[in-house]
Amino acid sequence: MARVRERFTAEERLSALQTADRDMWMEGVDFCADIVNDNSSFAVKEKSQIYYRSFAEVFGLKQSNLDRCRDLVTSYPNTTLSPHSTYSVQQSDFEAVCSSHPDLMTIHFKESEGEQQLFDNQGALAEWYRAVGFECDFLDYRSPAERIVRTIPACQSVMFVHNCHLTQADIDTIMSHFTAPVYWVLCPRSNSYISGAKTAVHKLLMANNLNILIGTDSLASNSSLSIIEELKCFADVPLQTLLGWATTNGYKALNCSPRGWVNIDGVDLQTMTITEQATAKRVL
Repeated sequence: MARVRERFTAEERLSALQTADRDMWMEGVDFCADIVNDNSSFAVKEKSQIYYRSFAEVFGLKQSNLDRCRDLVTSYPNTTLSPHSTYSVQQSDFEAVCSSHPDLMTIHFKESEGEQQLFDNQGALAEWYRAVGFECDFLDYRSPAERIVRTIPACQSVMFVHNCHLTQADIDTIMSHFTAPVYWVLCPRSNSYISGAKTAVHKLLMANNLNILIGTDSLASNSSLSIIEELKCFADVPLQTLLGWATTNGYKALNCSPRGWVNIDGVDLQTMTITEQATAKRVL
């Protein structure tokens, strides 16, 4: 929620955050995992009826923001460190995040084909890094998934976000390592915006019987922070399964308990699927 498009002024940014928070609450959101890299959203969170868990994302190949993220953790409750991704954090910072022993961390994972190609010193991302003078000290891991399992302790619970170009090999590597719960966050409208990826990856996750969560990413890559609009992207998934992705699995990941009721209009009762006209409204 904190990463609003940069074209906004500070006042427009605050207004957008307030509107997003209000709309999320009215649609029935009780808890929100929010990835942040500055303090702009905390004033809204302090007044919100939503419980926010903030993840201060560490990144920087030339200049690290680790100290700034540590300040956020110290200054604001319910905030912990997380690495931004496997391609944007040097190894010492990655290890520093893990050594902070968060009970849960997030990481952007396999957003583009370039992430895997980077570890082979190929592809658009590697070319861009060379052009701007970025050097990575972690390419010996040979793949994003290998870097994950050789750096993050098995007892650490992780939410993998986006997963646009996830493969079965990635899943096998990761799931054979972790003993703590692992969650896979799908943001279908954002995924389409940032990589052109559609929602087929959910079939791979379902085939492996994995914990799926529904996310929106931020207003930097999405037109709204509406869970019901994200659910409409999964026309082939039964309603009961979708509701688990949007509710129960999220409660488990954040170690919270349900506390409200939501009415969903626009359900096809014959097929038990969500229609394009569906809306969600808090009733308690």
